[in-house]
Amino acid sequence: MNWKEIHISSDKTTFFHNDIPMFGKTFTEVLKFHEPGIAPVKDASGAYHIDWMGNELYAERYERTFGFYCNRAGVVQGGSWFHLTEKGVSAYPENYAWVGNYQENSCTVRNQNKRYFHIDLTGKRLYDQDYLYCGDYKDGVSCVKKLSGKWIHIDVEGSCINDKEFLALGVFHKGFATAKDSNGWFHIDFNGNEIYTDRYLNIEPFYNGFALVEGFDQSKRIIDESGVCILTI
Repeated sequence: MNWKEIHISSDKTTFFHNDIPMFGKTFTEVLKFHEPGIAPVKDASGAYHIDWMGNELYAERYERTFGFYCNRAGVVQGGSWFHLTEKGVSAYPENYAWVGNYQENSCTVRNQNKRYFHIDLTGKRLYDQDYLYCGDYKDGVSCVKKLSGKWIHIDVEGSCINDKEFLALGVFHKGFATAKDSNGWFHIDFNGNEIYTDRYLNIEPFYNGFALVEGFDQSKRIIDESGVCILTI
């Protein structure tokens, strides 16, 4: 049996394979299996992880457990957040007010002072700066909100990838990112330069060369990568 074929019930209490209930047990809550075949579960004893055969990975119980990403899983114990390895032991000694999921071998965390930054798989900070918010890394770039309130894109060393700051930012997708200034939303290239002069109330990332945008009159349009409106919907 391939663990990737295991799915969960709509009420998130039971695992199924070929529509047959597994493990002879209904849980309080379950989440999907993730690489390498481990799932977070919760029952009357607390939250923990099981392998694809239904075996407990460890005896410890937590308030909450989350899925494994990059062989690390976030857990909550006594109000403190940290990550476990596949062996069920803490991946590093620190505790946080919140942790995200590892992506590209790094993870965003929030400390007790309500500041965000990124750590590596061993829990080491990737850089010295603190931020009001950090997003996940995607293709080596993260959106972060500086203590000044402005948003920038940083690389894995914490350096700004260009000299541009914005009121809001999105991740890069196929070379372009969404950005906002005092006039509204628009798209930028990797250097932080606008690719057209129009501004919008809302925009989406480009999807196969085109993006859905909403004007300040609430009209919906499709624009191409040069900003030209090719369709009003």
